[in-house]
Amino acid sequence: MNVPDLNWEELIFGYTPTDYNVRCTFQDGKWGEIEVSDSVYIPLHIASACLHYSQQLFEGLKAFRGKDGKIRIFRMEENAKRFIRSAEGMLMEPLPVDLFCKMVREVVKLNERFIPPYGTGASLYIRPLEIGITPKIGVSGASEFIVIMLVTPVGPYFKSGFKPTKICMTREYDRVAPKGTGSIKIGGNYGASLFAGEKAHKLGYANILYLDPKEKKYIDECGAANFFAIKDNTYVTPDSESVLPSITNMSLQQLAKDMGLKVEKRQVPVEELEEFEEASACGTAAVCSPIGQIDDLDTGKTYIFSKNGEAGPITTQLYNTIRGIQYGEIPDTHNWCEIIE
Repeated sequence: MNVPDLNWEELIFGYTPTDYNVRCTFQDGKWGEIEVSDSVYIPLHIASACLHYSQQLFEGLKAFRGKDGKIRIFRMEENAKRFIRSAEGMLMEPLPVDLFCKMVREVVKLNERFIPPYGTGASLYIRPLEIGITPKIGVSGASEFIVIMLVTPVGPYFKSGFKPTKICMTREYDRVAPKGTGSIKIGGNYGASLFAGEKAHKLGYANILYLDPKEKKYIDECGAANFFAIKDNTYVTPDSESVLPSITNMSLQQLAKDMGLKVEKRQVPVEELEEFEEASACGTAAVCSPIGQIDDLDTGKTYIFSKNGEAGPITTQLYNTIRGIQYGEIPDTHNWCEIIE
């Protein structure tokens, strides 16, 4: 296998070209055959529904080269199920779970030489996306769709390592609307967060913590990631219809139970931040991003979760456990990983 000339340890969480992507088109009421492409471009009609009416959705998952040299894909079927939920929410054609998984396996195998070596902290990021390609000028949904899966090797999300970050909180911005699209994975949700996120970065913060869009009383999401916190041997995470159901968060909740913690998924009032011993964001990209401090820009109040610059012990154990499963370092007792032969 011809290994690419890449400095694996210096990879950022960004796009690096690979050899192939795979595609599948829905036309005439059915999904076609999987096609392999070495092109990074998509031929699109200028009136395509994805361009005019945002009929677009995507997913994110990873493949890892394990300690034993084997390739593992983490919780692929859960991503396939969420891909279906997003499609239904956007009036798009759902891609069957078996076809989703077949495409993931194929694109990983085709680009095997880009899976970073074990021990580098890097992985192969897999990005499935679906777009509506029917020409539409009147406001209506497409009848033709294409699913594309691309991959790229990525480094750790935070180059500084597993260290607590400082984030801010404000009631000035909403990521999504009540009863809107917050619980499905579409580009519009992320586009709506760019302005507030950039403002937070300019102020010196790693991220922004959003409150619920209706009452501004409860914790919602942390940028593009879920939020969780620890207190009294309990894992607490928001229960909100405007929050994306994170597969990482779901996995961490199970691992917390395995560790003997109680798990509570419920509304989390802002005032409760004072009671938490640890806090973190979580998602596919970073797994866990420990929070050291939250500054409320509206009230001037500051919440401290780390006084020594280190992540809390429970967050650290959760992070190490899920990473250990992904890299084959510890037993996968829940059968979350599929090994690609």
